[in-house]
Amino acid sequence: MESINFAKGYGKVNPTEESNHIPPPNRRRRRIIIAALLTLLIASLTTLLIRRSASKSNPSQLASNSADSLKTVCSVTRYPDSCLSSISPLNSPPSTDPLRFFNLSLHASLLEVTTLKSQLIPEAAMKDCAELFDDAASQLGNSAESICVGPGEEVLAERRVSDLQTWISASLTDLDTCLDELAEMGSSTAVGEWKGKVQRAMEYISNTLAILNNIQRLFQKFGLKMP
Repeated sequence: MESINFAKGYGKVNPTEESNHIPPPNRRRRRIIIAALLTLLIASLTTLLIRRSASKSNPSQLASNSADSLKTVCSVTRYPDSCLSSISPLNSPPSTDPLRFFNLSLHASLLEVTTLKSQLIPEAAMKDCAELFDDAASQLGNSAESICVGPGEEVLAERRVSDLQTWISASLTDLDTCLDELAEMGSSTAVGEWKGKVQRAMEYISNTLAILNNIQRLFQKFGLKMP
């Protein structure tokens, strides 16, 4: 996997041209809706699998192991506190699977970006940020679609991981550009609040990218086989 560069405190993969096999971000609104549905589907499917295994385990022990596993996963990110706070509410029933935690982090990131768009203040200067939020959600939607694989397919195949890195990093760049736009709007209370919201979304996305870039090492650390 590619190494991470850091700009303004957020993890990004080295900028490269998107390869031809990456679909263009067209039909954004439809893709955003589809992406939200897909992430909910991912959560539902993984929940079913975990419930099956949980029925054979002590619930309190599984919850304790899950909390420790999540702390280990979040320790590879630059923002472990926001990693824990974004994933923990979604981690039910509890899991100890790094891929599950990546899915939940991606889900939290997509929800955060779509919420940003829905809460936009009616200012002309925010128009650019609205378009950037659309594009960021589209990139995260591409990621959600990519990990919905069929039987026998590798979820973390090298090419798929490369695509995920590109899309997630692109969404991070979109929000970083929005922050630049906000900086030009002055330092009003409303602008300050929006900066905080965008920065929180960027932390979620940065955490998702960090988990992805360390996913192989996490599987090894937990003694699990890569899917």
